[in-house]
Amino acid sequence: MIRRMRKNDLSEVAELEKMYFSVPWSRESLRQSLERPEYLFLVVEEEGKAVGYGGFFQVLEEGNITNIVIDQRYRGNGLGKALVRALLEEGKRMGIRAFTLEVRAGNAAAICVYKQLGFVQEGVRKRFYEKPAEDALIMWKRFSTA
Repeated sequence: MIRRMRKNDLSEVAELEKMYFSVPWSRESLRQSLERPEYLFLVVEEEGKAVGYGGFFQVLEEGNITNIVIDQRYRGNGLGKALVRALLEEGKRMGIRAFTLEVRAGNAAAICVYKQLGFVQEGVRKRFYEKPAEDALIMWKRFSTA
């Protein structure tokens, strides 16, 4: 099930951050962002537990996808793709016309999902990521105005 993130999800989501990101958002950063109206976070819930999450922040008609993560034990079932698709749909309802994100250049699985969902690489941020240092691909998905 994919649903909006709630305050009681913060501990589980912060744990996912620590497990899968070299520079994780803190529980406090997540809480502060969750309370801001320009942010939207969704959680993937399995068996009553948050096993993934993703979010974006909105600036006018653009959405910047922040983090997407699915617990390793639940990968390979299409949950990541479903999560990104849900974020795109929520964003469209909020008036977002284009989404952007950065992804590690070596994250082939995520890049494949993003391309399947219509994202296109439009740039590179050299050495954007730390621990380990790695380039970020800048990807965009734009919705037609018609």
